[in-house]
Amino acid sequence: MLNRRNFLTAAIGVAATGALAACAKEDKGSTGTSSSGGSKAITLGFSQVGSESGWRSANTDSVKAAAKEAGYNLKFSDAQQKQENQISAIRSYIAQKVDVIAFSPVVVTGWDAVLKEAKAAKIPVVLTDRSVETSDESLYVTLVGSDFTEEGRRAGKILEKVLAKAGVKGPVKIAQLEGTTGAAPAIERAKGFKEVMDADHKDDWKIVVSQTGDFTRAGGKQVMAAFLTSNPDINVLFAHNDDMAIGAIQSIEAAGKKPGKDILIVSIDGVKDGFVAMSEGKINAIVECNPLLGPQLMEVVKTVHDGGSVERWIKTKEGDFMQDQAKAALPSRKY
Repeated sequence: MLNRRNFLTAAIGVAATGALAACAKEDKGSTGTSSSGGSKAITLGFSQVGSESGWRSANTDSVKAAAKEAGYNLKFSDAQQKQENQISAIRSYIAQKVDVIAFSPVVVTGWDAVLKEAKAAKIPVVLTDRSVETSDESLYVTLVGSDFTEEGRRAGKILEKVLAKAGVKGPVKIAQLEGTTGAAPAIERAKGFKEVMDADHKDDWKIVVSQTGDFTRAGGKQVMAAFLTSNPDINVLFAHNDDMAIGAIQSIEAAGKKPGKDILIVSIDGVKDGFVAMSEGKINAIVECNPLLGPQLMEVVKTVHDGGSVERWIKTKEGDFMQDQAKAALPSRKY
């Protein structure tokens, strides 16, 4: 039995400057010859959200490299951040009778129909990076990804340290750059951050403006420019990922302000360009979200293909995770 770490990868180390430090075009992909010995290679259909950020590119590279290392036949598709493209790709994988389907959902809702089709075809489905909301939790086997709510909480707690280090006292006016509307990380990171605000900073922190930048650098730049026009007295930016923060930095500088000083910045991910900006003092702190999920995903794929049980971490109504066993999702199939 594999442990929790293999299935709910809460890679949420905290990094910051100074005293705060820590660490749908379809591609047939690589064709493996064997996953073990002389047996037939596992065929994995994988649908990626898109290529909207540095984090996503690293995640894609990790999946492709791990599939090649495992000797799997990988069928890869890029949804270009459109749910309809992703649903089409999953249906294509069902028609091709792949052994396992994995995907990182563009948004949380709207998956029941296609997941029921996969279940009817007796093809197990593994979620990666992001969660979904379904009417039937047995429609997917497990989730390999991060606890985004905890990442939001950590962003709130690290902001406390950033403010203390900067000597900021009195009211804090926060701009929030949200991720893609309806996506799990956008919903949950905002939720976790607000939990910290509501619990400890009702009187001194206020989100004065919040809007999606769609997890992209261009989106962060455009939306931050609008924020600065409507709310020129913002003194903190919470960005749901590094790419939006980097885009926002361009707009902050264009407005004649100093990112990291005039406007303190906390973001989430930990991509290379984010750390470069942090080393330059333009981002004050980053909550890490590790994109290198490929090896863990391949381990899960092999386990479900071979008919083994996996630990399943599903959300309660309160948004927390609870443990379950997930072999019963497709009881009639020897995966």
